[in-house]
Amino acid sequence: MGATKTIHFTDQQNHIATIAKALDHPARIAIIEYLLKVNTCICSDIVDELPLAQSTISQHLKELKNAGLIKRNIEGTSICYCIDEKTFGILKAYFGNIILSVNNQKCS
Repeated sequence: MGATKTIHFTDQQNHIATIAKALDHPARIAIIEYLLKVNTCICSDIVDELPLAQSTISQHLKELKNAGLIKRNIEGTSICYCIDEKTFGILKAYFGNIILSVNNQKCS
């Protein structure tokens, strides 16, 4: 989809698409799952957890942050990451509405 074509869609549609695009790589899913598992802000642990180079993980973290899926805090010389609850609340509401609609659908 060309950048100019996004003007034909609502802000919510564009926002959900941006979030979904950030989730299109298994490494990013693994990062999200790891952050959920540790349930705290972490700094360098992600590099030890995933079989990827630090620079690759940094790029994935950047994509997740730009989409609002994670947030970061600077603690001294370290950057620590954790889940951004607000964006996951948006996803929960969006997909919750889809699930309700599908459950009520009368299609055979």
